Amino acid sequence: MNGSVPPPTVAVIGANGHGHWHRRVIAPLHADGRLRLVALVDVQPVRDEREAPVPIGVGVFTDHRAMLAVARPEVVVICTPPHTHLPIARDALEAGADLLLEKPPVLSLAEHDELTDALAATGRVAQVGFQALGSAALTALTDGLAAGRLGAVTGIATVATWQRPDAYYTRSPWAGRRSVDGRPVLDGALANPFAHAVMQCLAVAEALGGAPPWPVAIEVERYRVRPIEVEDTAVLRVRFRAGPPVLAAVTLASEEFVAGEVVVTGTTGQAVLEYPTDRLRLPGDVVTRRVPGRRGLLENLLAHRVDPAAVPLIAPLARTAPFTALLDALRAAPEPRLLDGELVDVVGDGDERVLRIRGVVAVLRRAAEQGALPSEQGVPWAVPAYRADLA
Repeated sequence: MNGSVPPPTVAVIGANGHGHWHRRVIAPLHADGRLRLVALVDVQPVRDEREAPVPIGVGVFTDHRAMLAVARPEVVVICTPPHTHLPIARDALEAGADLLLEKPPVLSLAEHDELTDALAATGRVAQVGFQALGSAALTALTDGLAAGRLGAVTGIATVATWQRPDAYYTRSPWAGRRSVDGRPVLDGALANPFAHAVMQCLAVAEALGGAPPWPVAIEVERYRVRPIEVEDTAVLRVRFRAGPPVLAAVTLASEEFVAGEVVVTGTTGQAVLEYPTDRLRLPGDVVTRRVPGRRGLLENLLAHRVDPAAVPLIAPLARTAPFTALLDALRAAPEPRLLDGELVDVVGDGDERVLRIRGVVAVLRRAAEQGALPSEQGVPWAVPAYRADLA
């Protein structure tokens, strides 16, 4: 920063939980004078930590409105439960702040439109927390597509298989919930832990078409191994007005760990991007290679505020509209099928108990490779897909 210009002031609303990750990002920027952290907000006592201690002079609040009135931050990071994003974002925008808004930004197209209108009315901007969009590996993949290394792209898929213990579903009152107090929450595998996987696929589709791809239809099969209101396992197929479909095959009840692969298939080859680690293999590559370099979303937002024309936002709200359209469609989907009995293995006990679906990794890999839902593969435990037109 120019010494004559004070650094932008930043506040974090939702300073605990995942907010600690944002605080660790902010800490070195604050120390280097590239921003000034002025406030932290959480309804629970704000916890200090070694990598992101609360700097001297930073205000700590339990109410975001009180913080906005006192601290008047220029940038607000919102890392609260998804169903609270819109009202908090409105308050921050009306207070004159730009936003870094965690994903999912909102949970319906109506909320997306309302937030878009609020941005226009206040003249502020919002960056959405899809940090994997800043990956140099994703850029290398889309550059490879543009160079024709895969020929004509025929399919885009992602497969990711994780485990979550019982404690994951007791982490908050909204964990595993479809709605809270009449407001949608949609804390399922597709909307929350694997949102990045879905968004990376949408980014590939965007690169092929030159604009955010608008979904016209979805087909989805949703499953669960616990008495939760949403899915922990899902296969979603998305069709667009043009271009190949996207298929997402994900689970939180896996026998083995697959970090998250975006698989792009073309007429002359296939590319695989492991999006959490930025490892990429393009046709002709002998080995999978790590492509270093991620542009931080907060740093990008700060640079955009200085020179909007020269520094576009990586993840502006408008770019996330197709993702929100998918969430909007999933709101009407029926309750996920419960898988139990001999289909499910139990490992561990107490809060660390893990439930694993037998053979689920093979089912999801076939789905990604073939573009086929489990019911189309003849999987015995599969149910017919829920289908919805979005156009």
